[in-house]
Amino acid sequence: MLHVQQLHFSYLDQPTLQNITFSLTPGTTLAVIGESGCGKSTLLKLIYGLHDLDSGKILWNNNEVLGPKYHLIPGMEYMKYLAQDFDLMPFITVAENVGKYLSNINKDEKEKRIAELLDIVEMTEFAAVKAKTLSGGQMQRVALARVLALEPEVLLLDEPFSHIDNFRKNSLRRKLFAYLKTKQITTIVATHDSTDVLSFADQVLVMQNGTGLVQDTPQNLYRNPSDYYTASLFGDVNQLTINGTTHLRYPNQLCVVEHSNISATVINVYFRGAVYLIEATYNDSVLYFENATYLNIGDEVFLQDTLV
Repeated sequence: MLHVQQLHFSYLDQPTLQNITFSLTPGTTLAVIGESGCGKSTLLKLIYGLHDLDSGKILWNNNEVLGPKYHLIPGMEYMKYLAQDFDLMPFITVAENVGKYLSNINKDEKEKRIAELLDIVEMTEFAAVKAKTLSGGQMQRVALARVLALEPEVLLLDEPFSHIDNFRKNSLRRKLFAYLKTKQITTIVATHDSTDVLSFADQVLVMQNGTGLVQDTPQNLYRNPSDYYTASLFGDVNQLTINGTTHLRYPNQLCVVEHSNISATVINVYFRGAVYLIEATYNDSVLYFENATYLNIGDEVFLQDTLV
């Protein structure tokens, strides 16, 4: 198991992470989410052993993760860390980059492994292309294949799909996370994309200002957010005060009805394909809801909270 115990870390005299604690069983995927600068990337670097802790412990199967004070080359051999800079070798091919750390003893097995990895990241057709000619998204996919090559016990991914085109991203995510589950690789993903969280994570750690606010399943966090900050990480969110009680609701949790005590005036309409996102005023504030058909600006509508 991975245990992070009361972790504290500072850059110079500025506290960066404070009292981070969580545990993961083997094969679990944890998504770490939060606003920019909350400490997500730093947490991954500490788990990999790139920095020394101020206090606390990080353990994998009772082996302590130690930083540069204890290792000439920082980083734990049973882990792999994919940073936001991909560190590919530009003048060798995609296949050579992926196979860089694989043994040459059995060439056929090595080539088979490289082909398998390139298929996962949908880069098979670029196997013989030199890395320097690739786009940013293609480089990111090659870097993903390379960190998988030796099948690490723990995989740390920092915004792993940030450079990849949307039309390819969904397919790639499904392939990658299915592969990680099959191999039972414990994975921690630092991300700002709610799709990474809701569709593929087993657990979610919400971070703010260097602290862990809450850890739970994505289903529980989405359906029962503890605060506005947590809810806002999953998309637009409304704060509705009804009978003195404040409710947090997503646009899809409000629907148009013939009459209710929530009366709103349409001020903007955004087409989203399957639905329209409607921006409206309500009690001198702005709220958002979804509707199957177009509404005219200026229309007054009544809304119902579908969770009440």
